[in-house]
Amino acid sequence: MKKLFISAAFATLTLVSCNNERSTVNTVESMKTPQMENFDKAFKSLGDSQNRPTEEEKNRNTSELSDRRKALLVPASKELILSTGVTEAEMTRKTGGDMSQIIVWATQIYMQKSDEIRKNIKSDK
Repeated sequence: MKKLFISAAFATLTLVSCNNERSTVNTVESMKTPQMENFDKAFKSLGDSQNRPTEEEKNRNTSELSDRRKALLVPASKELILSTGVTEAEMTRKTGGDMSQIIVWATQIYMQKSDEIRKNIKSDK
């Protein structure tokens, strides 16, 4: 009887622990702004079959994304940058409209916001 009780208690603790981990993950996801979610989706879309590098793009021997693939990321990148209060004119002035610079800037913002979310979660615990 004691073994059964101890096993049940252990199982309950394990389930509670797993639920807490899931709620933390869900909290991180739920705290992302719509712009962050769109940026995520844009990057994930690079893995779609129609968005993968072509043979020609693969043969260039460069780690940089092709202009075609960058163009998939730019709208979500601009949206994320603009969500921080930066104006369209300021963004154009700072990046010169260069797709790579826009994507890099948006990536920095995304990482900064993700770090802030993690810090907020840790401080709430």
